[in-house]
Amino acid sequence: AGGVAAMAEDEGLVSVDYEVSGKVQGVFFRKYTQGEAKRLGLVGWVRNTTHGTVQGRAQGPAGRVQELQEWLRKVGSPQSRISQAEFSNEKKIAALEHDDFQILK
Repeated sequence: AGGVAAMAEDEGLVSVDYEVSGKVQGVFFRKYTQGEAKRLGLVGWVRNTTHGTVQGRAQGPAGRVQELQEWLRKVGSPQSRISQAEFSNEKKIAALEHDDFQILK
């Protein structure tokens, strides 16, 4: 398969959960993640965990969600040091389940 049909297929809405490890707390990681997600037009959330990681969920067009996944894997906030980014529960969704992209406490 390929071509235009595959492209249209890719632009369906997806939801993915993520958890990023490394030096990702106290470095404005959540704020930057929110900014990047909003720039990409995604919805979802991000929060710090008690075990030093940052986790969240992103939802939106598949291609945009992939861009955020790459960003979470390689870029992050300026002072962050990402050692690992794990993604789970990736699935197609019929509609967005969040209104915007929030930082949760």
